Amino acid sequence: MRNEDMLLIPGPTPVVDSIYDALAQETRGHTDPRFVKIFKSAIEKTREMFKTDGEVFVVSGSGTLAMEMALVNTVAAGEKILVISQGYFGDRFIHLGKAFGIEVDVIQSEWGSQVQTKEVEEKLTAGNYKAVTITHADTSTGVAANLDALVPLIKKHGALVILDGVCATAAMEEDMSKAYGHPDYKIDVVLTGSQKAIGVPPGLAVVAFNQSALAAREKIERVPAYYCDIHNWIPIMNDPGKYFATPPVNLIYAYDEGMKLVLAEGMENRYKRHKAYGRAVRSALAEYGMKAIADEDVAAATLSCILYPEGLNDAAFRAALAEKGVIVAGALAHLAGKAFRIGHMGNTTNEMLEKAVVLIGETMKEMGFPVNPEKAAVVFQQCLTPLKM
Repeated sequence: MRNEDMLLIPGPTPVVDSIYDALAQETRGHTDPRFVKIFKSAIEKTREMFKTDGEVFVVSGSGTLAMEMALVNTVAAGEKILVISQGYFGDRFIHLGKAFGIEVDVIQSEWGSQVQTKEVEEKLTAGNYKAVTITHADTSTGVAANLDALVPLIKKHGALVILDGVCATAAMEEDMSKAYGHPDYKIDVVLTGSQKAIGVPPGLAVVAFNQSALAAREKIERVPAYYCDIHNWIPIMNDPGKYFATPPVNLIYAYDEGMKLVLAEGMENRYKRHKAYGRAVRSALAEYGMKAIADEDVAAATLSCILYPEGLNDAAFRAALAEKGVIVAGALAHLAGKAFRIGHMGNTTNEMLEKAVVLIGETMKEMGFPVNPEKAAVVFQQCLTPLKM
């Protein structure tokens, strides 16, 4: 990769050369048949990744726009949603719902823990919810949602499942054809962005709707949106040669290349790789007295939020590490200054992550902490042994 730094934040993530090369191709008109062919290819690859029987949308925007698109096209003003929040980004659905006159109830877990299914059951039994939002991997905490428990519970109560896959898609299973205990118990909407586990530069909002979600849109007389109204985008996704709003031509080139790499690796292989990377990074950093706030059984495969040992200064540590070419992110909200976040997803390699582990240890040694980077590197590789077999 021709990157100066190892960008190991929770997104954007490292970009490989073939994606840079695609991004740098000649900008063509958005109705040029050569571009239209690439856009069609990107849309079809997206459909293949999600395995949806409905529609997928690839539009210019961020993950937050994808969240908005998912919500306004399925839930009308005055209807109710239940937000299952396991961190800072789960809470964003609260603000989105209120902005569009949607009634919002929330279940918030303690940071580092999953929401208890008993609480969800109680809320669903007492309320009449049109949809339930789940953050698959919360970018602030590194906690993964338990879809096997939540999806059938939500569907049993007749609500739509809206899955925020921004920090999970292409690394953690989001198969929209999968039935969770009953043929009709499936994920209805998945939303994501281009810049995390897909490994493409930021700028694309990606949303997939199944037939149930599309039917929900049909029942809404008018959505409080224009750009986000999927009725305006369906004709474009079915025929990208048509015009609604100008697509980011070069970013679509890059996205198509990114999706080609995703599918070439194979989804099951990607799930295994990311799970192994996460476990290896957390186990190696534990050798330095650094503990992930999420226990291993609830930890996301894509990023980890790591607590500092007592006495390690956050700003000084991250600045010194950045001088060595490793960029990690600070923690959010009440964890700011007490932890850092490290991404291990997308185009990252085991060589990159092992080097990062060693450089983290060397930085700690320079700051007066008696740690053993060589031992941490051995632990890292031991955790990856099953992946190599």
